[in-house]
Amino acid sequence: MTKALSAPVDDPVHKLTDGQWRDFSRPSLPPMLQAALDCFVEHGYHGTTIRVVAARAGLSVPGLYHHYPSKQALLVGIVELAMKDLLSRSEAAVADAGSSVEERFRLVVECLLLFHAYRSELAFIAASEIRSLEGGSRPRHIAQRDRQQRMVDEIVVAGVAEGVFSTPHAIDASRAVVTMCTGVAQWYRHGGPLTPEEVAVRYGLVARMAVGQPRL
Repeated sequence: MTKALSAPVDDPVHKLTDGQWRDFSRPSLPPMLQAALDCFVEHGYHGTTIRVVAARAGLSVPGLYHHYPSKQALLVGIVELAMKDLLSRSEAAVADAGSSVEERFRLVVECLLLFHAYRSELAFIAASEIRSLEGGSRPRHIAQRDRQQRMVDEIVVAGVAEGVFSTPHAIDASRAVVTMCTGVAQWYRHGGPLTPEEVAVRYGLVARMAVGQPRL
């Protein structure tokens, strides 16, 4: 048997300041959740058995159950940490921008794009397996997703009110921008022609055009 992964580590999401929201060098998940994520990406949630996850983690099934009592608990853990990480980074990006609505928009969009490129597999599973969440986990996840959307909505609405953005449909433009950013997780592959930073520059321009901001 391969060497067992360690027990769940402390929450890898931490308070981010002074541009740290751009740093993706830390692991996004504790080891056992990372093993589950890898399996869900390869086989889908319903196509993955707890035995497969345990083998990937180098654990016995009872050993895995000691930390996560079900496959659903693994999915919930993955989804909750994904949204916590994204929201923490987004809030830090907005804080770094200060009072300028133009800068708040630019940085929150950059944050969304970087996250969905660097954490493409995590973001993809968090979005595509919403249907597999059970009980109160699904509405909790949707509430966090809506909170992220409102963050961008408020910035775009404020930008229109200040005359910085010219779109006549602020909320629709905001939703289109967020959908474009989150969609990066569906196609981005590391080692491809664009780095995450290049994606952020290119799609950031498209986002600014969507809200009617003059080209810089």
